[in-house]
Amino acid sequence: MDELKLIKRAQRGDSQAMAQLLQAHYSFLMKYLIKMTMNPALAEEVAQETMLRCIEKIRLYNDTSKFSSWLITLATRIYIDQMRRTKVEKRWKDQEQALRRTEWQLKARQEEWTDAMEALSRLDYEWRLPILLKHYYGYAYEEIADMMDIPPGTVKSRVHHGLQQLRKELTTDEKE
Repeated sequence: MDELKLIKRAQRGDSQAMAQLLQAHYSFLMKYLIKMTMNPALAEEVAQETMLRCIEKIRLYNDTSKFSSWLITLATRIYIDQMRRTKVEKRWKDQEQALRRTEWQLKARQEEWTDAMEALSRLDYEWRLPILLKHYYGYAYEEIADMMDIPPGTVKSRVHHGLQQLRKELTTDEKE
């Protein structure tokens, strides 16, 4: 069935259409969230919250972007809100353990864990998110700004500085 028809049905309260939409996009969303959070448990938590938020706000979807982009926007904002509420120092140890689990899970599924992914995992989420959205998923700066609810200039700056940090990480790793 045409996705737009499913969306319209879901907006009118059709729970079966909503379930089909969410099921169709869940795998894509989880792959994005795992890369974004570098923590499978947190990714699952954000995915669940995103699905709930989608159900609550489906009437606000206006077809100006792809539905998958709208879901990524919801998920990104939920993640950013969680990071703002949580002190980074407290999560550092958990994040390091989660990073190792993520690396192991990706390797177990025979997905690639490259030096670039390792270096990307060391960046704070403020830099990791715009780099992922720009260079991995191909979104424009303006789209990323909208997803993250920050000015486009801030996105450009974070991508630029984040890439500089990645280059330093990768050249440092090569020297060691």
